[in-house]
Amino acid sequence: MKQNKWYIVVNPKAGSNKCSKDWPQIKGLLEQNGFEFTFVVTEYQRHAIELVQNAVEKGFRNFISVGGDGTLNEVINGIFLKHQKLLPEIKLGVVTVGTGNDWGRTHHMPADYAKMVEVIKTGNLFKHDIGKAKYRFGNEDENRYFINIAGMGFDAMVAKKVNVMKEKGYRGLFVYMYSLLTSLIRFKPTRLIIYSDGEMIYSDSTFLASIGICRYNGGGMMLLPDAVPDDGLFDLTIIRKISRLKVLANIKNVFDGSFVKIKEVERFRAKNFTVISDPPHILNLETDGESLGNSPLDFEVIPKILQIIVSK
Repeated sequence: MKQNKWYIVVNPKAGSNKCSKDWPQIKGLLEQNGFEFTFVVTEYQRHAIELVQNAVEKGFRNFISVGGDGTLNEVINGIFLKHQKLLPEIKLGVVTVGTGNDWGRTHHMPADYAKMVEVIKTGNLFKHDIGKAKYRFGNEDENRYFINIAGMGFDAMVAKKVNVMKEKGYRGLFVYMYSLLTSLIRFKPTRLIIYSDGEMIYSDSTFLASIGICRYNGGGMMLLPDAVPDDGLFDLTIIRKISRLKVLANIKNVFDGSFVKIKEVERFRAKNFTVISDPPHILNLETDGESLGNSPLDFEVIPKILQIIVSK
């Protein structure tokens, strides 16, 4: 029965095409461990969303994402955009083969493929919070779900540059570092007004704002050092307007979370946030590394909604 069979989504481009090379090894490990599965290979951006939506309609309830954080995001949206009523029946495993693998850092997922497959086989289910972002795309409001972090401001500019370079065929750490440095030169802070439960909690010129469920993004940067993925709350980190020199001086501190001590940082925790930019519509959004639309933005956390397999 399809309910007991695994549906595996493989992104061959993940990890600078590493996934394409490593998939035969991963496939062999799954077979050796007795997994009964069918697999599909994504061919273009957002293809995984379509594939998963169709798979759920065909009766599949067990899924494995093989790729990076973007692949995991698409698999989740394939479920949430159309099939939320079936979530109690669905479980999800992850084999991380991306460049950043930031979601896995929060959950201390192993780096070795054999150990990753063992984690899925063990089946330790974790009821994970999921974020919902409402944003403007053109003249329409759209929704997107995310499991890790939504970034605005400088973060979103870097993500957009990275994604453009990937579309042109560039891969690897160079892409991220080039995008980060060129964005730092060009980025101009934006005035943000942020509300939670109808009350204004922040209004200032802003370099970066990150709202999320897990702790890391951008390949190990700990932007939300105290985030808990099943507490039913978002963590929000804001960096107000800051000099380029100070940003460069604190890059290493972003990787251990100690940057939160600088005076330009403010942090909040809540179930929902609304973010408005001044001027309107200028603030870009990325979720789990994917560039989406722009402000105004609404964020809502859905507590303990997704059964995902993690390390014990």
